[in-house]
Amino acid sequence: MIRVIVLLIFSILLSGCYDRIELEQQSYVIAIGIDKTEQEGVYSFTYQIANPEIGSAAVQSGPDEPPTEIVTVNGSDILSSTYTANSFVSKKITLDHTKIIVISEELARSEDFIRVIQSASRTPQIRRSVQMLVSKEKAIDFINNNEPIMEKRPHKYYQFMLNRAVQTGIIPKSTLHRFFQITEGDADLFLAIYATTEQSDQKKNTEGFEDKYIAGEIPQIGGSPTQFMGSAVFKEGQMIDILDGEETRVAQMLDKTLEMEDYLATIPDPKMPEYRISYNYYQKKEPIININYYKNKPTEIDVNISFQVEVIAIPSLIMYSQSKKDQQTLQEALTQRLEEKTNALIEKTQNSYKSDAFYWSLYIRKHFKDIKEYEDADWHKNIYPNAKINVTYELEKMEFGKMINDSNLEDVRD
Repeated sequence: MIRVIVLLIFSILLSGCYDRIELEQQSYVIAIGIDKTEQEGVYSFTYQIANPEIGSAAVQSGPDEPPTEIVTVNGSDILSSTYTANSFVSKKITLDHTKIIVISEELARSEDFIRVIQSASRTPQIRRSVQMLVSKEKAIDFINNNEPIMEKRPHKYYQFMLNRAVQTGIIPKSTLHRFFQITEGDADLFLAIYATTEQSDQKKNTEGFEDKYIAGEIPQIGGSPTQFMGSAVFKEGQMIDILDGEETRVAQMLDKTLEMEDYLATIPDPKMPEYRISYNYYQKKEPIININYYKNKPTEIDVNISFQVEVIAIPSLIMYSQSKKDQQTLQEALTQRLEEKTNALIEKTQNSYKSDAFYWSLYIRKHFKDIKEYEDADWHKNIYPNAKINVTYELEKMEFGKMINDSNLEDVRD
């Protein structure tokens, strides 16, 4: 009797392995690209499939063996296209390890985008943590032109590149989960990563400062042609504009749901404006957001942000560290510039976008008894565009690095 029971138990446990597939029998897609075609309802899907033998210590690969295989097929959605691609890809295509979905800007700006991306939310194969990226060129060109030099393994390249860029604030965290969460909430703007492999001839950033660029405008010599900088703005599931790196940083500084470690920026020297002071910005605490909702007059939104600064370069060689008065001047210049940039972005979102990119709708919902009352008040079109918003920055600490004094120019050139 005991043997029968044991046999039954093992039969139940082992029955879950009937559809087991060996690792060597599967093709792992790292990146998916989606483009429009001339035919309505049909899209071009590009799959970047990783070569598991590249970068593996256990398996020796040939010197001319490519790190990835890139295939493109037409279809109506992501899943059905994978089966079409399997007609000429020998191993079973699986999407479990997909890191990024690349959308061409042409498709992102069309009304059809929400239709084609919807299938990604249904399948358990695609994780909700997959990052969404908008490319200036066609997605197929972005994937084919993306040739990382230092990291040959494609999954590691995307992982390292995106993680560091998100931490420094030059691109947003744009997971599929966040896209559907914000889009279906119908109250806020979604920011997606903006990238390209093509250099732009028309550059909006004529000043040449480090964070005023968008992807494609950064002057570079050598290295990978791929640039990640700025964000694509989505409203109601459709792309409407592009924010540069500085605006993207400000948006993340105001959003409590996002984490940003630190970033390096510059400001004009308050005593010698022809030079620029470089500093590291640290935001250790979440911003404090208070919303006073009024039914018959503009809502008041007060935001307080505490931050710390480490000054790392003073080309003017002014001894700010030795003078309390000069330190106060520098502190006021830092705070004033941050508030000016923040107010400019808020004004842009209120007047041009008619919605916020900071997910502030989360903090006004407590003022309504149910969802219907909240929807009738209409944060998207009524409350936020007409709100009175006050943002203040408080500098908690300012340091000057390892050196107290800079070189004395008069002594050096005596």
